Amino acid sequence: MHIAIDASRTTTARRTGTENYALQLIRALLKLPHSADQRFSLYFRDAPAPDLLPALPNVTHYVLPARRAWTHTRFAAALAQHAPDVVFVPAHTLPFRFRGRAVVTVHDLGYRFFPKAHRLKERLYLELTTRYSAWRADRILADSGATRRDLIGQYGTSDAKIRVVYPGVEGIERTTADQIAAARAAYRLPARYLLFLGTLQPRKNLTRLVQAFAAYLARSADPDLALVLAGQVGWLLQPQRDLYAHLPPALHSRLHITGYVADSHVAALYSGALAFVFPSLYEGFGFPVLEAMRCGTPVLCAETSSLPELVGKAAVLVDPSSVEAISAGIARLVEDAALRAALIERGGTQAAQFTWRRAAEQTFQALCEAATR
Repeated sequence: MHIAIDASRTTTARRTGTENYALQLIRALLKLPHSADQRFSLYFRDAPAPDLLPALPNVTHYVLPARRAWTHTRFAAALAQHAPDVVFVPAHTLPFRFRGRAVVTVHDLGYRFFPKAHRLKERLYLELTTRYSAWRADRILADSGATRRDLIGQYGTSDAKIRVVYPGVEGIERTTADQIAAARAAYRLPARYLLFLGTLQPRKNLTRLVQAFAAYLARSADPDLALVLAGQVGWLLQPQRDLYAHLPPALHSRLHITGYVADSHVAALYSGALAFVFPSLYEGFGFPVLEAMRCGTPVLCAETSSLPELVGKAAVLVDPSSVEAISAGIARLVEDAALRAALIERGGTQAAQFTWRRAAEQTFQALCEAATR
């Protein structure tokens, strides 16, 4: 069996969730035991670093430079030339014109539920390509049961061709006290802080989180607790208007916005936090909540979209539309040491279930199904 894989996202300099998913899943797929007649062709827009992916005799790399429309031009042309048995695209965009069997990952349909969180051109492209890919693919990998339900409800996708394949959450562990201190120094953070990590954008519900934090401080008179929002600021969010304006001026110093966080500091920021707070309105798969659990940090998250199925009973679940509910959840985590200890223990067990090996095995099974259907 000849499997063609879109590996274009793996060479992104600053990988976020989708790019990391592509890289880790492709690595795990290549490491599975394969028979002699199973071979892989990986297609890149930019040349990968020599150590990015394992060098194996059954794997061939193709670098196809293109500034625009790479999927629908260079990648599509290569597929026509090489005629693989099945094509795998670990994101939502299949080429518009190609022959053969295909498997595609749909991470989420957030643009349908929060259209204003995307620029018009971007939203229209997501709508067109995801709808087309869901129709064209022989098998669809959904990151969660929530995404599966959204595909069926929004696009009428046949449930028979959807496979829920949870991504892995590995390679991140609790760090040492020295590493925590170094990360705090790098971002000028205090000793006691609640952490949010992700792109700062409206659907992450950060305005309500800041309001809930302010409400908690007003009730508790906590002397030094801070809220850290780590990650790039998205184009629709203005920190002064959307965040600082919801804190009394005297508490502005308690809110820390770090900007982009280097990979080398992520685990230390999780590990040093009193709790991880993630009241996001919508997630196809919430990597940060499971990463925090792997770092031994108790979690608060929304009771919506994919998050409840990911965290099980290992997090404090809150109504993300209620500032009071988020504030009450913060109070429970900060003030109840026994609850924090229980959540840390449950969180480690819960997060350990999400492995790239399992994801790769299930993905390979879907590729075999698509190739032989």
